[in-house]
Amino acid sequence: MIRQNNQHAIERDFRLVVDDCPVLQRFVHGKRLVYLDNAAMTQMPRPVMEAMQAFYTRFNANVHRGIHRLSEEATDAYEDARGKVARFLGAPQPESVIFTRNATESLNLVAYSWARENLQGGDEILLSVMEHHSNLVPWQQMADEAGAKLVYVGLTSHGMLDMDELAQKLTSRVKLVAITHMSNVLGAIVPVAEIVNLAHAVGAIVAVDGAQSAAHLPVNVAAMGADFFACSGYKMLGPTGIGVLYGRMELLEAMRPFNYGGSMIAHVELEKSTWAEVPQKFEGGTPNIGGAIGMAAAADYLARLGMQRVQAHDQKLLAYAFPRLQEIPGLTIYGPPPEQRGGIIAFTLKDIHPHDIATILDKEGVASRAGHHCAEPLHHYLGIPASARVSFYIYNREHDIDALVSALLVARKVFGA
Repeated sequence: MIRQNNQHAIERDFRLVVDDCPVLQRFVHGKRLVYLDNAAMTQMPRPVMEAMQAFYTRFNANVHRGIHRLSEEATDAYEDARGKVARFLGAPQPESVIFTRNATESLNLVAYSWARENLQGGDEILLSVMEHHSNLVPWQQMADEAGAKLVYVGLTSHGMLDMDELAQKLTSRVKLVAITHMSNVLGAIVPVAEIVNLAHAVGAIVAVDGAQSAAHLPVNVAAMGADFFACSGYKMLGPTGIGVLYGRMELLEAMRPFNYGGSMIAHVELEKSTWAEVPQKFEGGTPNIGGAIGMAAAADYLARLGMQRVQAHDQKLLAYAFPRLQEIPGLTIYGPPPEQRGGIIAFTLKDIHPHDIATILDKEGVASRAGHHCAEPLHHYLGIPASARVSFYIYNREHDIDALVSALLVARKVFGA
């Protein structure tokens, strides 16, 4: 009976999320909005908006510089936000969390401040074929600069990272492993802690793209042993323009700044300057104060729901969606089985172009995504030019999947598939 009551409480909590998100009350083309584009951006609940509004309406002032009351309140709120995000990610100390614009900037920070100083000719950077461009293009540039080599790990027949191949290619020549925690196309969940142990054994460091995982999985950067971990606020109920880089303090302290100017300095003379301590060293200029407060409110919101419950909700929706989608003739799902992925499904439907699929779905009120999803090499690897993608989150229900299936059947009829 207790277990049943707990399940009822969980369902009630997740139903309330829908009421918290104003966008989800919309109708599109005369139909109730079914929002299934969460891998690109999640919807923002009212408590997040209210936290940001409180900053802009009550103590809108710059941080770290002013002695007046508003600046002190803004500074307290900004640093409190850092602490909340650090706790959400399992970071050992708030100072190891740096606010950036997004996961892309976080990974570029590692590229310019760590890789540029530490990579040499003949070194290797190990990546997977399913990396988002944000965790691939920066390493291409650093490899070109240093004369290093990019080495790629493929996938198993089930759409998971090939750990046997990774172990084979992870030699002492590898100085950096840059890996996604959860693929934004396949939804595949990568065993990061195991990879970290293997990488550290050969002297390599690990940079983790957590843009998807931070929103869907329980994350503890200290427990996984990650050297760097990047994520974005807007993929986890927060605002755009704010992200985070977690880094091990000994690495951050040894790295050069990424963005020079105000706030990130200790002393400035006409001929030279010295840098502030971490994290201010990497937060040049006025930061996105309201965004940081919003991201922290989103982290609090998710923490109250419980990330184990968030992941379980993903699993419930995937278990319902897979058999429903597999009933559609000509539909091919890419990636691992439901129990080995997060709430993302990429697929093709016979010879209908994914953009045409997305257009029909939109007319039926279903928001999805089509293209290569900033993972063009992965699509080449899969032998397809593009895919359609739906991605679930905490406010989605089985009836959203029913609407998706109905819309896909309309697409088949329209294109005679």
